[in-house]
Amino acid sequence: MKNCERLANLALAGLTLAPLVVKVDPNLNVILTACLAVYVGCYRSVKPTPPSETMSKEHAMRFPFIGSAMLLSLFLLFKFLSKDLVNAVLTCYFFVLGTVALSATILPAMKRFLPKLWNEDLIIWPLEIEFTRSQVIAAIPGSFFCAWYASQKHWLANNILGLAFCIQGIEMLSLGSFKIGAILLTGLFVYDIFWVFFTPVMVSVAKSFDAPIKLLFPTTDSARPFSMLGLGDIVIPGIFVALALRFDASRGKGSQYFKSAFSGYTVGLVLTIIVMNWFQAAQPALLYIVPAVMGFLALHCIWNGEVKPLLEFDESNTEVKSQEGSTDEYSKKVE
Repeated sequence: MKNCERLANLALAGLTLAPLVVKVDPNLNVILTACLAVYVGCYRSVKPTPPSETMSKEHAMRFPFIGSAMLLSLFLLFKFLSKDLVNAVLTCYFFVLGTVALSATILPAMKRFLPKLWNEDLIIWPLEIEFTRSQVIAAIPGSFFCAWYASQKHWLANNILGLAFCIQGIEMLSLGSFKIGAILLTGLFVYDIFWVFFTPVMVSVAKSFDAPIKLLFPTTDSARPFSMLGLGDIVIPGIFVALALRFDASRGKGSQYFKSAFSGYTVGLVLTIIVMNWFQAAQPALLYIVPAVMGFLALHCIWNGEVKPLLEFDESNTEVKSQEGSTDEYSKKVE
């Protein structure tokens, strides 16, 4: 892990804990937390082989429709069933999911203190379930933490689990190519606008859904104790920014396109906060983030005359090349 990654991890941890002891402006907190989460997830995604889950063109095209169906289903569940019952079921689900995500997030830090044999030897259970002893050890604090979340529902526990989901999502998911990424982001751009501006569904579900699908930022306003940012506004653009970083790594030319994509994400998020405070109303963050991320990246590659290499990039074709070196060697290409 490079120094910049260590600093980003420490900054993210400090910023997450800071509201417990000092007053932190929620707008600044939203921007810094989201950007740090994207940065950490992107660098964790740089490995000798592409991320394990790759999205196809068909999946990208269907994703907004599947997301809409799930969102509408949750809205109807909260409308016709007891809110407490729905959230109780969801809490059980997120207890398991949170344990897996949190343990996977802290595992790299724990590995260096555990025997090498524990990190490498696989234990295989029926149904092809594979895990190592190190993963079991990491799951112990993860399960205790999730038990605390389930019992207290403290905003800090919610945010730590939410950040673990974000980091794991950006680290483990791959768009495969920038073409597929453009399809996904464009579809979700329309999805976000429709469900926020034209229906009460998105805002209603976000307020009723008592689970770590959003980050909560304490405010000094008793009428509105928390500002919120959905995890999708971090993960969806984040996997596109991570693809730009791995594109840079595959060519060994530093982090030039990552910087432009990451800058676009930051600018888009800042615009979201400005417009939200100006109109005092919830905003679809992807309305501002998607054009900024894709626009900054597009302008940069047009300026460099490298539109064709970027559009032709297919991450599945980088696997053999990247396996020639170690993870550390591959990561050094983006320094």
